[in-house]
Amino acid sequence: MASTHKITTLALALGLSLSIPSALAAFSFGVMSDTQWKTYPGGENTVATGIVDSLNQQFIAKKVKFVIQVGDLVDKEGTNAVNLETRAAHAQALYDAGIGFYPLRGNHEGSSVAARKFQALWPQTQCKTDPAKGDRNVAGVTCLGSPSGMDGLSYAFKYQGATFIVLDQFNRPDDTPQSVLGQDQVDWTKGVLDAKPGSENAFVFSHKGLITENHADTLFGNDPSAAPALQNQFMSSLDRNGVHYLFGGHDHMHNRAIVASPDHGSRVQDITAASNSYKFYIPQVYDPSRGTDINDIRYNHPPRETPIAQQLFTIGYYIVTVDGPRVNVDFYASPNGCGGDCDLTALPNLKYTKQESFGYSLNGKGFIIPQGMPYTVVEDSFAGTTAKILDGVNGSTTSIYDGRPTTKAVHTGWTARQIGAPKQDEYAASNILTLWGMAELAAEQTDTYVLAMSYEPAKAVPEQLGMGGFGLATRGADGNWLNAVDRNLGGRKKFVVGKWKSGYELGTYGVDPATKTAWAVVNHNGDFAVARFAK
Repeated sequence: MASTHKITTLALALGLSLSIPSALAAFSFGVMSDTQWKTYPGGENTVATGIVDSLNQQFIAKKVKFVIQVGDLVDKEGTNAVNLETRAAHAQALYDAGIGFYPLRGNHEGSSVAARKFQALWPQTQCKTDPAKGDRNVAGVTCLGSPSGMDGLSYAFKYQGATFIVLDQFNRPDDTPQSVLGQDQVDWTKGVLDAKPGSENAFVFSHKGLITENHADTLFGNDPSAAPALQNQFMSSLDRNGVHYLFGGHDHMHNRAIVASPDHGSRVQDITAASNSYKFYIPQVYDPSRGTDINDIRYNHPPRETPIAQQLFTIGYYIVTVDGPRVNVDFYASPNGCGGDCDLTALPNLKYTKQESFGYSLNGKGFIIPQGMPYTVVEDSFAGTTAKILDGVNGSTTSIYDGRPTTKAVHTGWTARQIGAPKQDEYAASNILTLWGMAELAAEQTDTYVLAMSYEPAKAVPEQLGMGGFGLATRGADGNWLNAVDRNLGGRKKFVVGKWKSGYELGTYGVDPATKTAWAVVNHNGDFAVARFAK
């Protein structure tokens, strides 16, 4: 087993240290998963139309530009894949709101007949239009084509400087059988990614993941050990080109994990999307009949998978916001109505709440922090501003269903301070740091930690340095800079002039004029800067 030091330092490769200006407007897109249904109220023609309609309203309210569904559009194709027409009809609310819809096939519509039906129902995946239904292409989307023989099934497009690759591993429209991603699609994916600038984000979507929790079958075969050389090639092209997230479905649960390639040379965060279906799976656990402990090479392959977060028995969706180099993901979910593993026989009362936010930035860094290990490895700098965590430990004791402990994937990102845009940044004496990844699932509060940031002396009014009106700040709801400790959950506010000392309690904050740094003892993530606090 690698030492903890090696684990944490290895994670530095998860982020790229690039100074990238944000020249394009921020935008959001939605991600949803399997929409299977049986012959019960709440669905039509084996499509979970009640859940689909509910999610459509969520996406409309969140003002996303488009939605990507990661497969299993139906439970059963029906004769001549007719049931796909029902799923297509229930995307109309998105089109009416000016929102695009970009689907992917799953194993429940994996036939060649369904491939041809898919191409006819969703011509936008080929940048084509349907004369009878109008143009459903999103303004500003540039199609990047498809691999040979997979027109509009596997496809890629670009929007606002970000690249999107959607990978179909099922039967081809010419009746060629297919169940895994082959060399041709791996090479095509590499070509698309290699062609994009290194300063741009990219996202990859598939139905089956790299490693999942219930199903043994993956994007490359019947278990995670299949096609190791091809997996190495694929994951290397993603990792080298700054692809942090691969979104998938198939497992009907929310699961985030960092997956290493078989040669352990590349790493990608594999996000299995929560169920949008009538069914909910449970992760595999110890089975004496297999003679294995917890999970084995045929399931999660623990040496290659580092769990981050897992939530079972919910219906959920994802809002991904791309803001220049920075990416933020909000995961929303509703209980499935039966409090456990069940097959829904009616549409539950869906009430979505935010369960977690996570993200990264191409101009930041990433750190893997195992349970019980300090956050003090987190240190980054950008355009003259340095940020460092001085104290704090990953105090989580959370385990996923099979008993393995979760790990914190902490990421930093930066935004340059811009005078006058927005106006409140005139109060800032540093560039703006974003921190992600230190909170538990379904909680905003993090472990208590000490964050320090350097500042520009010319932006600090001398009398403020000793009065507590200047220091480490965070964004308020109105965008203005507030004292960072004002967002703490608990603690007592106390100002100190001088450097941080061990033993200072939650809520203590200070400015050290000798080192030109501000620090605070906090228990939340978000945007931080050294600034005058808004009155």
